[in-house]
Amino acid sequence: QVELVESGGGLVQPGGSLRLSCVASGRGFEINAMGWYRQASGKERELVATSTSGGSTKYANSVKDRFTISIDNAQNTMYLQMNSLKPEDTAVYYCNAGLYFADERGYLEYWGKGTLVTVSS
Repeated sequence: QVELVESGGGLVQPGGSLRLSCVASGRGFEINAMGWYRQASGKERELVATSTSGGSTKYANSVKDRFTISIDNAQNTMYLQMNSLKPEDTAVYYCNAGLYFADERGYLEYWGKGTLVTVSS
């Protein structure tokens, strides 16, 4: 059974940095792509950044040049380095993964439960 577990959220002052991690536990799969999404209170979930296993990345305009997504394929772990954080970055951050299984399961998509990031002085 595959599970995505996020960590690294917390309270940080404006201008500060945090690094989020997402580990895909389980076996028998290869990572196709992973991504971070966030949902602020009262708003819809939005894409933050995505990356293929080969390192092709995409970012929301609001986080370009501040956030960096990366995947360690050997450790089945994705990271989001967040710098120059702003109060508007406050949200629950969710991990998403598209995984390929060699058996009958084929391609499946998973979501983590989220980790809260609060940017406030």
